[in-house]
Amino acid sequence: MKVSYHLLSLVAYTNYLLSPHQGEEDNLQKLAWGRRQKEMKKFKSHCICAALLTLQLASFLHLLQGDNLTPTPTPWPEQFHAVLYMNLSDARLQISNLWYDWPKGRNANLIQKQLGELLYDVEWNNGTSFYYTLGEGATCEIMEFGVGIPRRDFLDGADYLGTKVIDGFLCNVWEKVEFIWYYEDVLSQRPVGWDFYDGISTHVITFEVGAVLQDSVTQAPAYCFSQGNSMKL
Repeated sequence: MKVSYHLLSLVAYTNYLLSPHQGEEDNLQKLAWGRRQKEMKKFKSHCICAALLTLQLASFLHLLQGDNLTPTPTPWPEQFHAVLYMNLSDARLQISNLWYDWPKGRNANLIQKQLGELLYDVEWNNGTSFYYTLGEGATCEIMEFGVGIPRRDFLDGADYLGTKVIDGFLCNVWEKVEFIWYYEDVLSQRPVGWDFYDGISTHVITFEVGAVLQDSVTQAPAYCFSQGNSMKL
């Protein structure tokens, strides 16, 4: 009997230890309720922050666009330097250093072809363009196009197509005469890239406003003025 009594006492005591008391259950419920309240407050705080951020972005875009609900392309700066990654229509690649200089009426492209030569493409506002290489086996060709370099507002009159994510940037998109599709970052209003009708795709890697190329770099070499180098279109 004593053994049975001790066994029963041991079982009862074990059950007592393993089962929560009423006071402990209340404490656990209060603790769980408190945690849920904190999580709800944190969730509401995140929702409010997200809503405020959305409103601020919408207000910022409205200020950028002003009263005109249809965005217009930002004119190019008078002078800038841009590094361009270009994928040509035949899948060849090249890097172009574009130096735009409206006051001097000059647009210079220093084009490094993939595993190839460095081509100087210097365009002038009188419609003349020089295409030449330097060093051994140097070549030069002069083209008369009859039109000057692109105006700063060359996209004036382009059709607005809406927004699109290009290279990870939310861009406004314009198309002009089915010749060029132009992508401009919504926030910074800097060009992100453009595509031509023939499949050439251009991606802007850097864009330095105010950068100017030295005149000596764009001076066509003497052999450009030999007979047979000029062609008029």
